[in-house]
Amino acid sequence: MEYGYSILMGIFAAAILLYAGLMALTKDYNMLPLRARQSVKPKDPKRYMTQLSKVVALVAASPALSALTGLWNMIAAVIVLIGSMVLFIWIGTKIMKGIE
Repeated sequence: MEYGYSILMGIFAAAILLYAGLMALTKDYNMLPLRARQSVKPKDPKRYMTQLSKVVALVAASPALSALTGLWNMIAAVIVLIGSMVLFIWIGTKIMKGIE
C-alpha cells in the first residue's frame, strides 16, 4: 500500500469538506459540537455558520494538499500538512475576526 497515506488524507479532506458544505447549506448552529456551542454565543448564528463553513473548507485544503504531495514524497507531505494547516488556521482567524 504505497499510497495509503495519500488515500487516507484524501478521504479525510473530503469528509471535512462535506461537513463544511453541510454547514454552509443548512446554517444550523446546532451542527456544532456542544462544547463549541457553549463557548460561543453569536449574535447572528446564520452569519457565523456561513463564515465558519468558509474556514472549515479552507482548512480541508490542508490534508488535500498533503495527499497530493504524498504521491511524490512522504516527508514533504508531512511538512506540507503542518505548514499549510498553520497558514490556513491563521487565515481563518482573519476571516472570523468581525463575527460575534
